Amino acid sequence: MIETSPSRDRALEDLVRAIEEDIIFGRLAPGSRLVEDALMARHGATRHFIRQALVQLERSGIVRREKNIGATVASYSAEQIRQIYQVREMLTRQAALMTPLPAPPALIDQLIEIQARYIKAAEEGRLRDLHEINEEFHAALFAACGNRYLAQTLQEYVSLTLLVRSKTLADPAGLAKSRREHDMMIELLQGDDPWVFAQLCVEHLQTSKKDYLNRVASGKPPFPVAVPDDS
Repeated sequence: MIETSPSRDRALEDLVRAIEEDIIFGRLAPGSRLVEDALMARHGATRHFIRQALVQLERSGIVRREKNIGATVASYSAEQIRQIYQVREMLTRQAALMTPLPAPPALIDQLIEIQARYIKAAEEGRLRDLHEINEEFHAALFAACGNRYLAQTLQEYVSLTLLVRSKTLADPAGLAKSRREHDMMIELLQGDDPWVFAQLCVEHLQTSKKDYLNRVASGKPPFPVAVPDDS
């Protein structure tokens, strides 16, 4: 049995986050092999830790591990993305329709606080924090549906689209649209029309999906150009 400790758990969490950042911000391209020796050298981690991190990243959907090939950065065809988003949109709509309206004041306060941090990170250009805060906003939103199994399944499909969504963080126009839609979600949560709220939640998914599919159709690279490595 492998012993765990808060320090070891934190070290593994930091390693997972570092490799994830290299993937979602384009330093490791889709389909690239994740060679253990190279990761050990880059992150100063043991082989055991690297393998644990890759297992966690596989669970999140951004890494694939195959026999005789090893670990690679996940990549999806246009048709796969269409199908993944079809399921994600259905789950999102259902979760939104199940969310009681008007929402409890505690949830509104929580989302307002998260949104304030989201805006600050956007204004300061902190892409890493922006990604994590955005995930936090939507996790709180999903949890409000009251069905933890639905929220958990929805989160799994959110993870599958991480590489598609990450480009929006570096796009000023897409980021501004996302901020406006977050504010509108908070406003609609205080109202009494679940159908309008659900439609906005589904429309919120479309920018990244359409951008990805348009880039594929035009022959452009579908994923973001690498941002400078400031680690």
